[in-house]
Amino acid sequence: MKAMNEMTFTVEFDDEGTRIDRWLSDKIPDISRSSIQKLIGEGMMSVNCVKVAKNYKIRHGDIIHVKMPEEEQSSPIAQNIPLDILYEDDDLLVVNKAKGMVVHPGAGHRDNTLVNALLFHCKGKLSTLNGDIRPGIVHRIDKDTSGLLVVAKNNFTHEDLARQLKERTFKRQYETIVYGSLRKSADTINAPIGRHGTNRTKMCVTEHNSKNAITHFNIIEQYAGYAYVRVMLETGRTHQIRVHMDYIGHPIVGDEVYGVRKRNSKTSSLRGQCLHSKMLGFTHPRSGDYIEIESELPEYFRQMLTKLRTKE
Repeated sequence: MKAMNEMTFTVEFDDEGTRIDRWLSDKIPDISRSSIQKLIGEGMMSVNCVKVAKNYKIRHGDIIHVKMPEEEQSSPIAQNIPLDILYEDDDLLVVNKAKGMVVHPGAGHRDNTLVNALLFHCKGKLSTLNGDIRPGIVHRIDKDTSGLLVVAKNNFTHEDLARQLKERTFKRQYETIVYGSLRKSADTINAPIGRHGTNRTKMCVTEHNSKNAITHFNIIEQYAGYAYVRVMLETGRTHQIRVHMDYIGHPIVGDEVYGVRKRNSKTSSLRGQCLHSKMLGFTHPRSGDYIEIESELPEYFRQMLTKLRTKE
């Protein structure tokens, strides 16, 4: 018999009147809406201990209980994959992740991830707060986003770094290239982000089942039809920079999910968003010292800047 992953949710006032299958697909984004409907049909979901139909409209205060069969997933193995480590001590390390590397194993990416490399490098000595699949991972960046990540070697360090992220004292600075000419040299985007209503792999600016999201940016250089931008995260929502820049009409160059897909002689070779996590700043959990790590721009990013700085 397969093990069951059981979850319980309480409906808030603002969600009242939403179809239960749609509401649950927002709460459990890793599975599709059709899979949610199948679980409901199989009696794996109840509202206030009573089974309901997939079109049931939820009410404020409803207690929703869901049982999902757990996927049989083996723990990741250690793999000898080179890492670009910019800082390391007994408690943590800061790694400069290459563009194209997935952070942790998942569907379609069982090995050759950052986690596989970390398990080898750290000889398995990583925090366990995020389970067997994401050991040491305090925060993530997308596969095609390059740059800095901090990794915790023990739970004490992980808990403290997670607290800093929650309290917004953990500094994260990115650099990116976007389409269009920005009107302001510096600005703040304050717009809530939630799961896309029809495409479950995307996020979007929405008031529905969203979380507040704040992004600060300033222009480094402006070109004809493009801008080189520095971005500072105040919150850390999934795909936040990519969603926010698209929201203001300036999607990231190379982003194949959000915004326009413009291809020309300058951008045709780029695959995936031109986005680099350039600086991290945090208080060391054990020593109390402030640490700030900065990485150089990777080759793909420098090549794109060279093309944009060259007049056709």
